Formats: sequence, C-alpha cells, structure tokens
Amino acid sequence: MNQFINCGQLWWDAEFSCAFCGDGGCEHAGPGQAPEDVRSALLAEHGPSRLCVVGPVASLVSVMQVLREVAKVSLPRARELADELTDTGLVGTLAEMEFLRNRLRSRGVIAEVRSDGGAEEGVEG
Repeated sequence: MNQFINCGQLWWDAEFSCAFCGDGGCEHAGPGQAPEDVRSALLAEHGPSRLCVVGPVASLVSVMQVLREVAKVSLPRARELADELTDTGLVGTLAEMEFLRNRLRSRGVIAEVRSDGGAEEGVEG
C-alpha cells in the first residue's frame, strides 16, 4: 500500500503479490483520500506525521479554504481544524501532511511536517 503526491493531487494504491507463485498486481490506484483500511495500514507501518504551522498566520481564512478543499469539510469543521493546526497541529499519514503543507504554502501559510508518536487524529471530516 502506498500514498503519494502526483501532479498536485494526493494518490494511493494497493498492490498484492502471491507468496506461492510470485504473481502480483495492482488492486487499485487513483487520486483522492485513501480508504480507511489503507490509511490505517500506512499509519501502522510508517507511524503518524504531524503538520504544524510555523509562525503567525495573518488570517485563518486561507487555512480554512485549504482545509475545506482538501478535507471536504463544513465551514465549522474547517474552523476547528484550522484552530487545531495552528495550535497543536494535525496528524495523518506523511503523504497527507505533505500534501496539505504544499497546499498551505501555495496560499502563503508556512508549515512543517515532522514524525509524531502521538494519537491518530487526522483531517478527516
């Protein structure tokens, strides 16, 4: 299972291989949020990453717009996530946090991604 950024979009794929015959293939590949079973497997294998805003944010409007676009959440939920992002940070897979960091940077918001041993929170609605 993989999750990556391709052409400015978050993608995921799931591959399989047969230990007996060696055949393998790709079960699914495509853009968008990974299904929960894939996401959980990635978090279990690689651990969570935390995205934190670096420095002051002039306006939460840009942050909320990015969160609404990426996470497809309501305005009140975007506000909650924006508050969390500027306080303790958001937690998710490395690819999710890098994707969100890139989108924030395009709106002038500087953030950093680091490894996190904490609880799995995330940007899901």
